[in-house]
Amino acid sequence: MADWNPALYTRFEDERTRPAAELLARVPLEAPRLVYDLGCGPGNSTALIAARFPKAEVIGLDTSPAMLERARSRLPGLAFALADAATWIPERAPDMIYANAVLQWLPDHPVLLPRLLGLLAPGGVLAVQMPDNLAEPSHRLMREVAGADPWAGAIGDPAVAGRLGRMLDPAGYYDLLAPLAAEVDVWRTAYHHPMADTAAIVEWVRATGLRPFLDPLDSEDTAAFLAAYATAIDAAYPPRAGGRRLLAFPRVFIVARRAD
Repeated sequence: MADWNPALYTRFEDERTRPAAELLARVPLEAPRLVYDLGCGPGNSTALIAARFPKAEVIGLDTSPAMLERARSRLPGLAFALADAATWIPERAPDMIYANAVLQWLPDHPVLLPRLLGLLAPGGVLAVQMPDNLAEPSHRLMREVAGADPWAGAIGDPAVAGRLGRMLDPAGYYDLLAPLAAEVDVWRTAYHHPMADTAAIVEWVRATGLRPFLDPLDSEDTAAFLAAYATAIDAAYPPRAGGRRLLAFPRVFIVARRAD
């Protein structure tokens, strides 16, 4: 895919950072020495980690040069590096691997998550948050529009672009990690974000979930796709009290601690 757009991503930074803060609040560590922020993006989650653990060495990792540039300008005192969570191996075993809104982009979770847990130092914590919204209208309509002409040929299988089948349900993650961990905490939360209008919903997902659908399209087809998608979103998210649209956004959280 094309590189990420930090400016577009951070237009809804408060809403995106809230689950990151709630994940961090459930981490049962007092004074970790080494923490990695996988998929650190523009550094909003990294800033939370550094604030909670000011004595820790905090390193942000991402596959996006544009996101890393934004993170470095935001947090010049911290280290950031280019790395892919799917294959990354740390030089030293960390006390925490924190992965906020990144692992949903990667396949093979039954292999990936146990691998990450195994990279931790004894007593270390794997903290994960992933959007779980592929069944929501926001994402179901991406696939429906992508399957229609004239975009279907360029985009290909909407299920592949839409990342269907990658994630487990919360019970599946518990069953996967509980035999390997000292303790596992899994929960699912559905946020309901008041959005100004249809255009705001489209802008939110354009920075993330829409990227695999838009990347194969030229500028003319992109504009037409977004217009068709916006029409579908307008019908799926009617105005609520005060005229705002309510965007439901479920997320799955996992906090697993490796045995001492």
